[in-house]
This record gives sequence, structure tokens and C-alpha cells, in this order.
Amino acid sequence: MEVVYGLILLAVIAFFVARPLLRPLAAGGAAHSRADELQILKESKYRELRDTELDHAAGKLSEEDYRARQDELRRESIAILAELELSQMHEARPI
Repeated sequence: MEVVYGLILLAVIAFFVARPLLRPLAAGGAAHSRADELQILKESKYRELRDTELDHAAGKLSEEDYRARQDELRRESIAILAELELSQMHEARPI
């Protein structure tokens, strides 16, 4: 269970560290659209899923911790994909 708490703490820290990178740049820089930000988040979640699978295969995660982490990451990925789809539909909608 300690591993799960460690992984959650790591995810929270990674989120706060990556947050400035996902924000639009100040004047003079190119701003990302929300769809671009969501695409980055989606790719990040996929990497986390892959890393979790590799950790489990290497014996670093118990079956219980692996399943809990996979379930959490899948829920987060589904939420990101749903928001990404809505964002893309909104951007594609003619004015």
C-alpha cells in the first residue's frame, strides 16, 4: 500500500512540476490551445500506464498495487479523452 501512496505522491509532484510547462506562454510566446494541453496530458498518462506495466513486469509493484494504479490511470485517461473530444468538437464548430 505504501507503493500506491508513493506513486500518488509522485503523480501529484509531477503535475505541479509540469503545470508551468502546460500553461500558455506570456506575451511574445505562442499559446497552446486547450486541445494541445489535453493532448500533452493524454500522452503523459499513456507513458504512466506503460511505466506502471513495466514496473509490474519487473516485480516492483504487487498485483494489488498494479491493478489500483492501472484503474486510477485509466479513469484519468478516460476523463482526458472525453475533454479532448469536447474541446476538438468545440474548436471545429463553425462560428
